[in-house]
Amino acid sequence: MLNILIIIAVLLGIIALSKVVQILDLSSTIRGIQPYETTDSNNKTQSRLMLVFLVAYFSFVIYQMLVWGPHLLPIAASEHGAAVDSLFNVTWWIIIPVFFITHILLFYFSFKYVYNKNRRAEFYAHNNKLEMFWTAVPATVLLILILYGLSVWNSTMTPLTSDESDVEIEIYARQFDWTARYPGNDGKFGNVNVRNISGTNFLGLDSADTDAWDDKYVKAEFLIPVNKAVQFYFRSQDVIHSAYMPHFRAQMNCVPGMVTRFNFVPTHTTEEMREITGNPDFHYQLLCNKICGAAHYNMGMDIIVVSQEEYDAWLKEQKEFIPIEGRASLKKDINNQLSSL
Repeated sequence: MLNILIIIAVLLGIIALSKVVQILDLSSTIRGIQPYETTDSNNKTQSRLMLVFLVAYFSFVIYQMLVWGPHLLPIAASEHGAAVDSLFNVTWWIIIPVFFITHILLFYFSFKYVYNKNRRAEFYAHNNKLEMFWTAVPATVLLILILYGLSVWNSTMTPLTSDESDVEIEIYARQFDWTARYPGNDGKFGNVNVRNISGTNFLGLDSADTDAWDDKYVKAEFLIPVNKAVQFYFRSQDVIHSAYMPHFRAQMNCVPGMVTRFNFVPTHTTEEMREITGNPDFHYQLLCNKICGAAHYNMGMDIIVVSQEEYDAWLKEQKEFIPIEGRASLKKDINNQLSSL
């Protein structure tokens, strides 16, 4: 009932507004003024409002910068994060002054050069020096930003080899959770295939591949060692997800049917970051940054950064894909199947 009353009130308001406009048009006609004719008084009013809007607009922009500026990005906790933040800040330092200068000129000129029937505009057709200036300066600034950005991008996105990385982790995405897989003592990931996916093998690991037998996988949270190069591999079971780790300035799409990569070196343990932020409940997080379905908002996983010793002790405790006691019988079954071929 309330919704119907609201709709009726809105409709009546629209009808009333249209009638007011009609009355104003009739009033102008009676006074011998065209309804849509712009007068000098209108122009002067609009020009003054330009200055009012300029002050109000910039006040709002500055307010937004002061209130929300500190929340743009969390504290960087990776080596390349400092370079990303530096690039971001340099870009802001260039864009913000240009934004303020151009808008001040825009609204000031609208005020200063309000229409005057006694003033004629100067016809200024062409100026090579002026055109070279306003073309060369923005082009040079953009070139510097692009080269700087490419340098940061290349240093950040170059994949690490197995020899260069200290830790390798596969992040597996599916609606609506994450799984982290670690290679076993052999340092090799086992083969995976979507045809192997089942209720007990949701990663699709190949049980006939001995490299997969000691692979370890965890859910809810995973650990990485501080000051070590971590190479991530990303896969997806269903739709495109986006693995987003904001504190590490890391984001990579997880695409079904292919493997994507990202690497970084964490610089602060979770405990250190709790002291830096003053938040005893702080956790690094892995989030999904693609709208992947109804429960997208709930797709998260905690990341815990610890010392190398704590990491090694934790990894030893994680369960393997195939327990040691089951490997002998599995190997026997595989040999019997091969001998029967």
